[in-house]
Amino acid sequence: MKQTWRWFGPDDPVTLDHVKQAGATSIVTALHHLNDGRAWPDDEVLKRKALIEGNGLTWSVVESIIVHEDVKTRIGRYRELIDNYKASIRAVAKAGITTVCYNFMAITDWTRTDLDHRMPHGGTALRFDIVEFCAYDVFILKRPNAEADHPADRIEQAALRLESLSESDLARLERNLIEWVPAREFVYDRRSLNRMLDVYRELSDTGFRDNLFAFLGEIIPVAEEAGVKMAIHPDDPPFSLFGLPRVVRNAADIRALRQTVPSPSNGITLCTGSYGANPENDLVAMAKEFAPDIHFAHLRNVTKEADGSFHEAEHLEGDTDMVQVTLALMAEERRRREAGRPDWEIPMRPDHGHAIIDDIGKPVNPGYSCIGRLKGLAELRGIMRTIEALDLA
Repeated sequence: MKQTWRWFGPDDPVTLDHVKQAGATSIVTALHHLNDGRAWPDDEVLKRKALIEGNGLTWSVVESIIVHEDVKTRIGRYRELIDNYKASIRAVAKAGITTVCYNFMAITDWTRTDLDHRMPHGGTALRFDIVEFCAYDVFILKRPNAEADHPADRIEQAALRLESLSESDLARLERNLIEWVPAREFVYDRRSLNRMLDVYRELSDTGFRDNLFAFLGEIIPVAEEAGVKMAIHPDDPPFSLFGLPRVVRNAADIRALRQTVPSPSNGITLCTGSYGANPENDLVAMAKEFAPDIHFAHLRNVTKEADGSFHEAEHLEGDTDMVQVTLALMAEERRRREAGRPDWEIPMRPDHGHAIIDDIGKPVNPGYSCIGRLKGLAELRGIMRTIEALDLA
């Protein structure tokens, strides 16, 4: 597989030299300074590409061209914003970048309650604590009817947990849940979040899914014409937060996506961490079933807990059999290569990583520390080399 690395641009504390030292050959990035729904200018795309190539790397995946909330809800400026999205697809295609990873998550991007969960090895990981989330949703945000979205025993646990949290704990929880997400051009406070929740109040999973399909019905023909593969990222976590709709959670959602807008350009990002947080998902089976539709892979692992909480594990630990997932992806690569496809190689990146060794205490984008991802990439590379050497795929 093509070994890539997510890079947040010139302000990323992980430099392009670090990326090369980690052994990656390609970059996954976006024009984060312009990612507010406007059309990406050709010259800005080419400028970013030249910077990457000038450092001996290639730009192989765009992650992400933001899908504006007006597009997801089909209100306000959504028509103009969809046209801008089409223009951005054409701009990256002109620059030779033919894979675009994106998501269709309502309001939130990936969400965790703890960005520095202490691990037994002394480093830290990302964690989602369902009880702490409930405490925030019900007792701090006080979202209308939030109690209906949580079982009674969880609300009781949340009330007890709330009593044990200090003011700094509460500030940390709120910051992690609504104020901070990497590569987003804005943040929420309680008032603005509640205003956005009001916008979504009457939008069911069915209505939100219809909006996704309507969006794809417009952009996929443009992607086909431009030779771009669109790869939707799953919801993270793959269950509802704040009562919001979720429509990319499991195998059934992928099947509906593919059947409604059938096209080689309408594919998925197999994020083993996001899908892996849903107990009903069998990642090995999904990698095999949807292999032809996988245009990009995020490889990371999670350890699930009985109550619905989870934390991000070492790349080869956790609940997902990463060896078998990698084997399935490399078998698909072989099928594509034997069919004569020039784009047979599936780009992958080591998604997230623990903060370990010299990265502890350094300024980093949570989840995107250098050494933790380097370690994960090295482990995944070992799997790939073994599969190749033994001709297993």
